[in-house]
Amino acid sequence: MIIDTARFITSSPDLSRCPEGDSIHEYAFIGRSNVGKSSLINMLTGRKDLAKTSSKPGKTAQINYFMVNEEWYLVDLPGYGYAERSKSDRAAFEKMIRQYILGRRQMTNLFLLIDGRHKPQRIDIDFMQWLGENGVPFSIVFTKLDKLSSAAAKKSVEVYLESLLEEWEELPPVFRTSSVDRRGKQEILDYIDEMNGLPLEADD
Repeated sequence: MIIDTARFITSSPDLSRCPEGDSIHEYAFIGRSNVGKSSLINMLTGRKDLAKTSSKPGKTAQINYFMVNEEWYLVDLPGYGYAERSKSDRAAFEKMIRQYILGRRQMTNLFLLIDGRHKPQRIDIDFMQWLGENGVPFSIVFTKLDKLSSAAAKKSVEVYLESLLEEWEELPPVFRTSSVDRRGKQEILDYIDEMNGLPLEADD
């Protein structure tokens, strides 16, 4: 897939105000704060500042919609696990995220971003477990791999996946990325292109 156009559509504070369009696929991106989500979105779309990046974690506070190629939505969800937010803010974000993930029929796939430099974190493992228990289609996207040598990046991802296999019989699709050297870009876009060819599931 080649990205010709990508533009911001709207920010929604909750599920009820998300855009209409039952026949449009949505691909949501989520991860712990400061995982490199905005940089990855900009890399995928080829737009330097489509998603606003910040050195301060927790910048995304609503469900942000971007229309890509006038065909599908890229959805930027708030990060989770940002300790400096108030307890009430964290609870509100968690509610927003859960409502979207479980209630948005158009969401074809959730891309879960993981900082590829670090060992498995319990908060990420628990979130994956929740996705699996609820039958949510998701993929794992390892980010910031340019910050490691090729050998170290390969080893870090292998160790992480081996850890997951201790609890999972089968792993979801896995992508290895860097917003700096653009690795993984075409693989993710080709995966989205493939999913776009499938019909959206009908409501029960």
